Amino acid sequence: MAQPPLPPFEVRITAPDLAPWLDGNTGIPGFTTFDSGTPGPHVALLALTHGNEIAGAIVLDRLLRARTRIPRGRLTFGFVNLAAFERFDPRQPTLSRFVDEDINRLWDTPLLDGARHSVELDRAREVRPFLDTVDVLLDLHSMLWPSDPLILSGGSAKGRRLAIGIGAPELVVADHGHASGRRIIDYGRFADPDSTAAAALVEAGQHWQPETVTMAEASVTGLLRHLNLTTRPASPAPRPGTPRFAEVTHVVTAATPSFAFIQPFRGGEVIPRRNTLLALDGTTEVRTPHDDCLLVMPSLRPSRGHTAVRLARFV
Repeated sequence: MAQPPLPPFEVRITAPDLAPWLDGNTGIPGFTTFDSGTPGPHVALLALTHGNEIAGAIVLDRLLRARTRIPRGRLTFGFVNLAAFERFDPRQPTLSRFVDEDINRLWDTPLLDGARHSVELDRAREVRPFLDTVDVLLDLHSMLWPSDPLILSGGSAKGRRLAIGIGAPELVVADHGHASGRRIIDYGRFADPDSTAAAALVEAGQHWQPETVTMAEASVTGLLRHLNLTTRPASPAPRPGTPRFAEVTHVVTAATPSFAFIQPFRGGEVIPRRNTLLALDGTTEVRTPHDDCLLVMPSLRPSRGHTAVRLARFV
């Protein structure tokens, strides 16, 4: 049995006008770098890795228009999947995530070095040399289904340190990505323990909501503060809470087209008891593997072969 269609989603924010930034100044359309002239890290802020996740694009557009700079090193603003963003229509906002395939599943070296072509794979190859120059990367995303905001740090210790240092959102989840492919934050040098380059992915909240823009902006502020690169005086106010850290123990990938949760779980829910039924994947039961099981970004309409939910344990 096929999955039912997606429900309607309200778009409560407006896609930014990116015309001033499309050419960029790096030779890569949509990528603009400002060099302070003083030695320091190359910091990259990315948005539109998925073409319909416009909250991060709003934040980068605001920062560019405000002529945001850093006192040391280089700061790059990058809009990743411009081809998909060009198709964004608030009347059908779910249809412009990508053109041919998810660009955030393509960051595997043999795939990038291969002969296959698609809109997203060609764009990944165009962006790849730039990534090889980045020291710290923050990839701004949002989520389709209701969920508490979080930072995905990948599996490396340096990614965890970066995510915890950012501090917004407060929930940091260490994971190893998706069965369907590697993300930008999983790309070679960011995952390589012998490289100092680090990356984190912010899931700032639900798509198309004003509070998601606010959280994405707070993440950028937290990153620059953590790196001691803010040009503004440090805020005297303490962080609103203590960072929480969880490790993914299981990634549940939908094996059938009829995968269905037993109820509309929200991301960030904690299931107290081990062996609690969560979903049916055809006739296979999906149950919590341990007590106090954190549900990370459950996808209430997962496609076959795609991640349905990640299950994590607090550390």
